[in-house]
Amino acid sequence: MDLDVFIAAHQAEWDRLEELLRRRRRLTGDEADELVTLYQRTATHLSQVQSSAPDPTLTAHLTNLVARARSAVTGARTASWKDAARFFTTGFPAAVYRARHWWVPTALLSVVVTALFAWWVGTHPDVRASIAAPEELREMTRPGGQYESYYSSNPATSFAAQVWTNNAQAAAICLVFGVLLGIPVLWVLFQNVLNLGVGLGLMDSAGRLDTFLGLLLPHGLLELTAVFVAAGTGLRLGWTVIDPGPRTRQAALAEEGRSALGMAIGLAAVLFVSGVIEGFVTPSGLPTWTRILIGVVAELAFLAYVYVVGRRAAEAGETGDIAATDRPTAVPTAA
Repeated sequence: MDLDVFIAAHQAEWDRLEELLRRRRRLTGDEADELVTLYQRTATHLSQVQSSAPDPTLTAHLTNLVARARSAVTGARTASWKDAARFFTTGFPAAVYRARHWWVPTALLSVVVTALFAWWVGTHPDVRASIAAPEELREMTRPGGQYESYYSSNPATSFAAQVWTNNAQAAAICLVFGVLLGIPVLWVLFQNVLNLGVGLGLMDSAGRLDTFLGLLLPHGLLELTAVFVAAGTGLRLGWTVIDPGPRTRQAALAEEGRSALGMAIGLAAVLFVSGVIEGFVTPSGLPTWTRILIGVVAELAFLAYVYVVGRRAAEAGETGDIAATDRPTAVPTAA
């Protein structure tokens, strides 16, 4: 491309677009249509310059012009309660549903590995001896010991807030740092699986596995599901770096990254519910079967939310990405 010839051929169109943008509040109907046409042409010009003659000065000028024109064409918009309602009724469940091929296998594999860790710790005295001294193990597993008193060690409100913060941070690490080929996600998963497996194994060796499950299941079902969803989504984001599919790597990462950040907000709400259960239900004086039933109901409600509401939204074309009008302009790629 001869850049001087290209500029000479299209400078008049850019100047005209600049003029229309300066007085966009006083445009006639024909001038408004002209602005849309010039915006589309200039977006194509920007694509041609970027692909054939990437001049920094001209690229910066056209990028600014296209951004301003896009704002004039689409109009400025502020977030509202309707956006939040749309996110929780369509965007978030659709995003979780679309990621099911990643987080469901992640959950199943994590459960299997956790069971193996629990069996290893519970059936091998030498492994337990490497974890802590016998007196310390008895203190952790005895009635009223550390595993039981943990859930009532602080006032319910502050304990729920602490649990929610810690779990939300773990989920955010999986979602945000999944782009690093998923390596931080695997580390978070390993830490969760190891800690849970050790707890199950130690309590099983003390003959108190039923007590431990009675404390874990009320909040743990929903909490672990949220962590698995975050981990699976983070792993998918990491795989996008390796294989973006038919999209460009930049476009694929932008789309999946926006979806992952939205997922962090939704999972924070899910983890808030599990934190409330852990802070108020788990240490309560309710019968064990009642506490477990509350946890099962919360888990089934979330799965129904994903597989009924989310599936319906996904089939309608929802991806969990932000609204099309809020996305950056995707200019055509020159052949």
